[in-house]
Amino acid sequence: MSGCGKVKAWQVPLRLVTGAFILHSGMEKWDGPDEQAQGVHGMARQTFPFLENIDAPRFLKLLAAGEIALGAALLTPMVPTRLAGAALTGFAGSLMAVYAQTPGLRKEGSVWPTPDGIGVSKDSWLLAIGLALTLSPHQKHHKQVKHIKHAQHVKHVKHAKGHGGCHKHHCHHEQGGHPGHHGHLKQAKLVAREAKEAKRLAKGVSPDGHSHHHAHRHGPGHARKGCPAHH
Repeated sequence: MSGCGKVKAWQVPLRLVTGAFILHSGMEKWDGPDEQAQGVHGMARQTFPFLENIDAPRFLKLLAAGEIALGAALLTPMVPTRLAGAALTGFAGSLMAVYAQTPGLRKEGSVWPTPDGIGVSKDSWLLAIGLALTLSPHQKHHKQVKHIKHAQHVKHVKHAKGHGGCHKHHCHHEQGGHPGHHGHLKQAKLVAREAKEAKRLAKGVSPDGHSHHHAHRHGPGHARKGCPAHH
């Protein structure tokens, strides 16, 4: 029953049991005696007065045909679950209306059944099952929601991994594994100073501006005041 992809596993027992029960009930009513027709028709017309225009045997036949069709729909996997559930809800709702309007089926001032109304009151279970099937999520919608959630989960995982890498990089900066913003500036200034110093040395000029060639010519003790370069 679930092989066609239209019925979920949890829906199988609900459709199977209710469908078989209603189908069997309809088949028994199809050739029901006049006494049964009069009894069923008498209860139904108290709740639905327009049924007085239909004779009892014909009403029983119509009711039997409706139950057979509903039972077959519940047992047929190709019938969408929500459609079968809506039909079951309508059928069970009419039965509960008969239960509420027929004297002697309920205790006075109560929703609980009398001994004569126990059989009809149990149709409330059919109503609950019909509502459960009707309110079940659509198969395509469920797949779309599942796909969207999966995509969001993958995106969230990738985002979390990205933040994890940034966090590690940030921690590495803080722990001294890599200089921070101010460290970069300080290092850049140091490199620039070293480059300038190397350039000055390459030209033969000491840090104080004295030429190494001049010092080599006049000697290291040569006074700077006497050197024309200092005037």
